[in-house]
Amino acid sequence: MPSRSGTDDAPKDPRLLSGWEIRLVTLLSVIAGMVDLIGFMTLGNIFTAHITGNLVLISAAFLREVNPAQALAIPIFFIAVAATWLIARRSGRHGRPLVRLLVSVQFLLLTCVLVASVVTGASARPQSLIAGIIAMIAVWAMATQHALLRLTVPNAPSTAVMTGNVTNAVLALLDALSSGKPLREITAERRFLKSLILLVGFLGGCVFAAVAVYFWADWAWLLPVMLAALAIVLR
Repeated sequence: MPSRSGTDDAPKDPRLLSGWEIRLVTLLSVIAGMVDLIGFMTLGNIFTAHITGNLVLISAAFLREVNPAQALAIPIFFIAVAATWLIARRSGRHGRPLVRLLVSVQFLLLTCVLVASVVTGASARPQSLIAGIIAMIAVWAMATQHALLRLTVPNAPSTAVMTGNVTNAVLALLDALSSGKPLREITAERRFLKSLILLVGFLGGCVFAAVAVYFWADWAWLLPVMLAALAIVLR
């Protein structure tokens, strides 16, 4: 029997995210902003949430001294992504059960970062060996986040690299304001809102993390740990 709206029985566009997926990627974008800023400010100017920044810093090493951990972050990221794939493959889980498993892994890694940073006072010695080791754990945590989204919500925008989201938001806004046919297939308003939410989430995470680092130093890691715990129980 057809629904009264005439559209309820239509198949869902696989490119669109469900409400649960939107909440997940938004929360993860906040975590990414926090981890990236806290890592950069307390662990020797290392971008823990994305590789691009570290590639730039390594390239700049020809002109100035670079933290060795910045170079090590790249292979660690690759290894962590491969390890996440292996965990997902061996677990046999899919969908939300797999998300919760991988977010739990991220939570444990970030908890290790918190404990190690507080115990060793890593922010006071950002160029030290222990700070470098802690940074690699944080990189592993963010690589896990990147991989879990590609494995479980492949249509989701990036929660850490904001260049694509800025581009999508601007193009979607222009399509929405244009009187002609949109240049891209997915509804402009939906693309704009989805990209804008992640932008606001990442920026908000950075701002809150900056305040936390200023007042709490190493204890600032408690914020992404708490959000990762929230992501595990997300409904």
